[in-house]
Amino acid sequence: MAERKQGDQDTGIRSSVITQTKPKTQKPSMYRVLLLNDDYTPMEFVVYVLEQFFNKSREDATRIMLHVHQHGVGVCGVFTYEVAETKVAQVVDTARRHQHPLQCTMEKD
Repeated sequence: MAERKQGDQDTGIRSSVITQTKPKTQKPSMYRVLLLNDDYTPMEFVVYVLEQFFNKSREDATRIMLHVHQHGVGVCGVFTYEVAETKVAQVVDTARRHQHPLQCTMEKD
């Protein structure tokens, strides 16, 4: 057994240090929603889709529509995966209901 020196006290209380760590959360990956040009979908319908599903002003929607028309593809917005997936489905479903071949896709930003 260890010897006790004078002045040592055994109070029976043990102390411990509690450290608190914050959980590390990552920002979700973002995805670009893209409209693809075709020769059949009316420009006005593309503007309607941009206003309806992407909350674009008439001016912004027209600018994006012209970009899609001239360059073949255009970015409608950048969203989390679930939101982007929903927007793509909404655009494609609406285009089909109106009998337009408009294509909408998403890609990682």
